[in-house]
Amino acid sequence: MKFAGLMLAMGVGLSLSACATIDVPTRNMPFEALPTGATAAPAGYQSSQTADQIPAQQAAVVASTQREGGGQLTSQLVVGQAPVTIDAVSVRVPRSLKVSERNSYLPFGDIVWRGDPMGDRHAQVAKIMQDALTQGVAPLNGPIHANLEVQVNRFHALTEKARYSTGGVHSISFDMVLTDPKTGEILMPVRTVDADLQAFGGQEALEAEARGLTQKVRINAYVAEVIRQELTNPEGYQNASLGLIQWANRL
Repeated sequence: MKFAGLMLAMGVGLSLSACATIDVPTRNMPFEALPTGATAAPAGYQSSQTADQIPAQQAAVVASTQREGGGQLTSQLVVGQAPVTIDAVSVRVPRSLKVSERNSYLPFGDIVWRGDPMGDRHAQVAKIMQDALTQGVAPLNGPIHANLEVQVNRFHALTEKARYSTGGVHSISFDMVLTDPKTGEILMPVRTVDADLQAFGGQEALEAEARGLTQKVRINAYVAEVIRQELTNPEGYQNASLGLIQWANRL
C-alpha cells in the first residue's frame, strides 16, 4: 500500500489517525470551463444556481472579481513574453474535492484547512485563492487584456497536530488559463501550477502567529507572488524542492 510504503520511508512510528476511513483524493481532474452557475456561497461569491440545480460532478464554489475598464486583444498570448492586464479573476473549487478534518500529521484528501472556523471549506479555499490571485495580478498593466480562470486541484495547509509540532508544507496546486474577455477564446494552453511553501511548526509557528503571520497571511502573500511570476517570467513560476513531505502531499 502507498500509505504503508510512505510510513516505512519516513520511519515515523506515529499513529496518524484514529479514524478507520481514508479520504480518497480526487484531484488531477481535467480542467473544466467555469460554469455559469455555482453552489450557494457566502457573501462576495457570484451564484446564480443552487447546488441541487447542478449535476453533482459539476457543482463547485466559484468566486470572481472584475476590473473596471477593459481592452482589446489582438493576438494569442504567450505567457512571459507579452505584458498583460488581467480584467477578471475567477476561481473554481470543485465540490468533488474531498475535505479532510482529520487531525493527522499528513494530509488525507484534497483540502486540508484549519485557518478559519469550521464551515464550508470549499468556499473558504475559494475566497483565499480569489483574494491572493486578485492581489497578485493587480499591479500588472500591460497592453494585452485577459481574464484569468483558475481551478483548484489541491489545497493542503497544516492540521493542528502538524502545525504545533513538526511543521510541514503548504501544498497548493491549480490549473490556470487566460481567456479573451470579449469572446472567451482561450489565449494559452491550460497550465498546472504547483506552489509549495515551507510551513512553520512548533515554536516557530507560535512566534509567527504572534507577529500576525498566520497560515492564511503567508499563503495569501505566497500565492500572489506565484501568479505574478507565472504571468511575467518567461519560464513561469519555479516551484521549490522541499523534500519528502512535499512528495507525500501529492500521493
